[in-house]
Amino acid sequence: MQRITITIEDDLLAEIDAAAEARGYQNRSEIIRDLARAGLQQSAEEAPSGQCVAALVYVYDHAARDLSKRLVQNFHGHHDLSLATLHVHLDDDSCMEVTALKGASSEVRHLADHVIAERGVRYGRVVMIPTAPDKKPRKRGHGHD
Repeated sequence: MQRITITIEDDLLAEIDAAAEARGYQNRSEIIRDLARAGLQQSAEEAPSGQCVAALVYVYDHAARDLSKRLVQNFHGHHDLSLATLHVHLDDDSCMEVTALKGASSEVRHLADHVIAERGVRYGRVVMIPTAPDKKPRKRGHGHD
């Protein structure tokens, strides 16, 4: 086992401590290990293969140094995956974005992981939904003449 040092926001540490106490953990290390294992397991279970559509939701500190620039670079580097983005100002410090993505599951996961891992992104989650391969949209009449 290795000893590491991590930096965690005060409010997140308070949540971890409260969860540890409520669940009867002896120390922070035990709950952090269990939470990490659960997160890794959940991440592996949620990854479809093939084509997908996805919603990437993340909250970030809009004042974090160069974060907006890094996020834009991530999306420009994967412009073929992004369909649309909704931007919401939550408070003086935080913004939330919801981005609709479409493409190969591995590429969508790669982009989502990079966005969520950016310094200054406080929370991130991607929901991936498999789609039928090579299925073309059906043409429908709209009743307009």
